[in-house]
Amino acid sequence: MGPPPFAVLVRGFTKMNSHQPELLQPEHLPTRLRWEKLFGFLPLPPDPEPTGRGRPPVPPSVLLKGLIYQRLSRLRFLRQLHTQLLENRGICTALGLSAYQPPPSLERFSAYLSDTANADLQKIRVGLVVELISLGVVQGVTIALDSCPIASWVRENNLKTNMQKRRWDKEHRCKGDPDARLGVSIHFPNPDKKRVDYFWGYRNHAIVDADAELPLWEITEPNSVGEVTVAPLLLVAGKDELHLPVTAVLGDTEYDAEGTLRYIQDEMKAEVFIPRNPRSIQDHNGFMRQGENVACPGGLSMNRKGRMTVNGITYVQYRCPFYYGRAPDLLMCPVDHPKFTKQQGCNYLWRLTGNPRDRIPYHTGYFKEHYKQRTGIERAFSRLLAITLEEPSVRGLASIRNHCTISHIATLLVAKAAVKMGCADRCRFVRTFVPNLPRGS
Repeated sequence: MGPPPFAVLVRGFTKMNSHQPELLQPEHLPTRLRWEKLFGFLPLPPDPEPTGRGRPPVPPSVLLKGLIYQRLSRLRFLRQLHTQLLENRGICTALGLSAYQPPPSLERFSAYLSDTANADLQKIRVGLVVELISLGVVQGVTIALDSCPIASWVRENNLKTNMQKRRWDKEHRCKGDPDARLGVSIHFPNPDKKRVDYFWGYRNHAIVDADAELPLWEITEPNSVGEVTVAPLLLVAGKDELHLPVTAVLGDTEYDAEGTLRYIQDEMKAEVFIPRNPRSIQDHNGFMRQGENVACPGGLSMNRKGRMTVNGITYVQYRCPFYYGRAPDLLMCPVDHPKFTKQQGCNYLWRLTGNPRDRIPYHTGYFKEHYKQRTGIERAFSRLLAITLEEPSVRGLASIRNHCTISHIATLLVAKAAVKMGCADRCRFVRTFVPNLPRGS
């Protein structure tokens, strides 16, 4: 028989020496002290009282601290976190565990991610944002919108698997993660080259303070929920929940939607710095307005059919005079337009409702100068990616949401700790703040 395991020896040692103090004192564990100082700034709710049934419970605060430690240490898998806790008992004590007891099992951390209500973690995240606002770190004057793709851990994303027929079928449901949806990820390896990749997974949507480069609000949804749908939820949260004094909103062309633009201009009273999406530009293509009439590309006066309202926008519809109204003394379209035979002539919509894009100064130096600040959200997401936001080891919408929220909590916690310790210039050092923390701080 081999030697007894380490846990048995530790339990026997503690029984024989229960009257003696711990041999490992805090001053002998500088790593423990650094992590304890960081976790001291984490606003945690009180842990629930144990019921006395089943296995001894692990406090939720301990599991959350362990997952934050996993993010900041860039340990992608929960197995790596469990191994780290087994080998480094100083970290266990920093989390609130006993150095002489085995750490929580891998399944405890996995169950915490899947069973914890995301609203509970959002309260912690919002508490950190509110404290950063009160400390003056976050001003909330200029905010930016963006999203980050999160690929799920499924075989459909592995190009080496044999799934030629249904790999990119959007109606397909992944057996390993039924909540994942098909989406698109766009990269620019070179300034003049665009790369489009398809993947199954989710997207983490966020608004970021463009000056402080810190996330303010985040929502994680499947790929089937686009930026146009999530953007109003983010803006409403920033206005009503955080009460941000927003004066400018930045974003890329994916957020060029009339509902979003109108809310920013009319409700938030802020300026919009979102480039115009080419798909939103109405192509007149030879149609000419003549008073209250419209002439087609062939020079014929089109027939007015009536008004129509779509999504709150009112148009006047004009149709081809050959098919609607009195036909001219011609046999064919003067310009031989292809729509004449394919779809019963041309159709033109004269917009009556005002366009919020008319109030945006596109192609001006003022617009371009302010739009440059949008790079702040790119840097904010790059720091989140550095702590494995884009590399989840869990599956399912509930677990992925908690995974992303904990990543945001870790980023905000570092910023708060840096400001409280007098190191405000290091509030964005998410990976190097704890290892380089001075002992006297």
